[in-house]
Amino acid sequence: MAKIRIGNGYDIHRLVAGRSLILGGVKIEHELGLLGHSDADVLTHAIMDAMLGALSLGDIGHYFPPTDPQWAGADSLVLLKQVYQLIRERGWQIENIDSVVVAERPKLKPHIEKMRDRLSDVLELKPDQVGIKATTNEKLDSVGREEGIAAYAVALLVASD
Repeated sequence: MAKIRIGNGYDIHRLVAGRSLILGGVKIEHELGLLGHSDADVLTHAIMDAMLGALSLGDIGHYFPPTDPQWAGADSLVLLKQVYQLIRERGWQIENIDSVVVAERPKLKPHIEKMRDRLSDVLELKPDQVGIKATTNEKLDSVGREEGIAAYAVALLVASD
């Protein structure tokens, strides 16, 4: 019987003027961007937390603390590659990832394929192993008021044996 582990992740960042909007490693044209110590890519952050959580390795704040200047403005895909290496070093591989980005605007459907391609490339997966969905919050709460964007992710890991 295969050894499997599942982890979930969540992230949310505030939308502000003067920052780029990056989701899944893709820069998306929008008048607002996400505020954070790194590039604030909520989708990639949620995926990293799901991977780490599956192996009880803590969260991304443990590995890339916002108090450490070396991570200021960091490309989250570079951080994702490091988390992926942690998983591989411990004898695990990713079976699949599923995720949801919650944002009122901009419309994300035109960008999902490119996000999936970027993430699957970094994680050495086939694109059909990385699910990305987008939805709105129907104008409810801070995300619905366009104050931020949130993402949820689940990662299924299997032992490499």
